[in-house]
Amino acid sequence: MELLRNAVRPYAWGSRTAIARLQGRAVPTPHPEAELWMGAHPDAPSTVIGADGVERSLLQVLEADPVGMLGEACAKRWDNRLPFLLKLLAADEPMSMQAHPSLEQALAGFAREEAAGIPRQAPSRNYPDPTAKPELVCALTEFHVLAGFRDPHRTVELFKLLDAANFDRYANLLAEQPDADGLRTLFTTLITLPAAALDNLLPSVLDACVLQVKDHGPFSPECRTVLELGELYPGDVGVLAALLLNRLVLGPGEAVYLAAGNPHAYLRGTAVEIQANSDNILRCGLTPKHVDVPELLRVLDFGHNDMPVLGGELVAPHTLVYPTDAPEFELSRLEWSGESGDQDALIDHIGPQLLICTEGAAQLCRPGAPPLTMARGDSAWLPALDCAQGPVLVRPLGVGATQLFRATAGFG
Repeated sequence: MELLRNAVRPYAWGSRTAIARLQGRAVPTPHPEAELWMGAHPDAPSTVIGADGVERSLLQVLEADPVGMLGEACAKRWDNRLPFLLKLLAADEPMSMQAHPSLEQALAGFAREEAAGIPRQAPSRNYPDPTAKPELVCALTEFHVLAGFRDPHRTVELFKLLDAANFDRYANLLAEQPDADGLRTLFTTLITLPAAALDNLLPSVLDACVLQVKDHGPFSPECRTVLELGELYPGDVGVLAALLLNRLVLGPGEAVYLAAGNPHAYLRGTAVEIQANSDNILRCGLTPKHVDVPELLRVLDFGHNDMPVLGGELVAPHTLVYPTDAPEFELSRLEWSGESGDQDALIDHIGPQLLICTEGAAQLCRPGAPPLTMARGDSAWLPALDCAQGPVLVRPLGVGATQLFRATAGFG
């Protein structure tokens, strides 16, 4: 059991306060800090801080002893790779609208681009690795998300209320076929609009959204989001695409799971995210980066419904799990209210694990090893070898609430 040092990704949509404040650093930071990466991603692997003070890349640690670090089953299934990446997200502005491929799509796309000789770091590369990228995001603060296609019947209601000039012929594509095929037809039409047509259409849609917000209409939150996106990304087709998606507001501890093909964009807030250890992204808009429309349309899932919000299932004292069908990961939340007589939490899963302390402080205790203390903002690596030597107890320290998140490989 060892503490980690992790890389911060300074993307423009990040916060100058959230991650730094969690880690006890001075705020505001000189540059936006969007993501804290915990894991063994080749672009920004965590550093393991040994008891002797020596620091080593987690990638090197895994390469030196993949079976000891991952466990035999995990090492075999995932080719000696840690299959998940844990992140802390801090969004002050919306990130790009995107979707991720299934495993079959990632394998085929990676092979195709390798054969074509496209460099893996090229801006036009869709598949830098042959891996699926499901993900789950769990709010630490109020967290705003666009995720999944809304029920088309409700979107038709929205379009009727907007009654935007020049938009009828597009809205009718969905009104005449309010199902997945109609969504595909409308989305394809919007995302392939010539620039002149988009420039003509967007202002009337934005003006109609202004009226809905002023009138406090039933879709005012959705319209307010479209107006915010229109200001941040003028002339971007993703602003129109946002009209088709569910808008969610997650409270602390609430999560949403994003399977392959699910269009989504994180708008603002702070959250913990767990994902498969992959970089495969098909962008839909709200970005100056490459958008491969034909490949995006192959990947997108035009199924529609409300997105389930997960609150975590209590599986043991102080331990809640967010179940998904992703074989790459599972996320747990460990928390204590600070009341006297609180029990320790028990970790008896044998496999690689990452933990981050998001509130309070805690101590990790294992038979035959000195305890490891985690303060707020600290993260830790628990290799399979350590977990196999006996259960790890997680003990809250001091008074007040304590919260940790734990990432493990999935069980599917």
